[in-house]
Amino acid sequence: MVHVSDTPRKIEKGLMFVEILPENEGMLFVFPGKIYGGFWMKNTCIPLSIAFLDSDGEILKILDMQPCQGNDCPIYNPERFYQYAIEVNLGWFEKNQIKEGDYVKFD
Repeated sequence: MVHVSDTPRKIEKGLMFVEILPENEGMLFVFPGKIYGGFWMKNTCIPLSIAFLDSDGEILKILDMQPCQGNDCPIYNPERFYQYAIEVNLGWFEKNQIKEGDYVKFD
């Protein structure tokens, strides 16, 4: 199950301050169109993996991200345009044999 972040406020908050993410849950970020840029982990308590998807649901890039509590947090940038992003627990994609080039089906 994924929680949907589809407003600017929800997208900005993301998984900040979440201390435990159940094993098969995550967050889907829905942008109104293709965007370019990355995510950061400010005020995020748990390590995450993120998949960046195009408008057809193809996984373009998967990155692993580490928590950051300060103001000098790295940006995790897929260096390509995308329309969706999915955050899950660190290593979830690899554990479930999901890789770049695979597709996500939206219901």
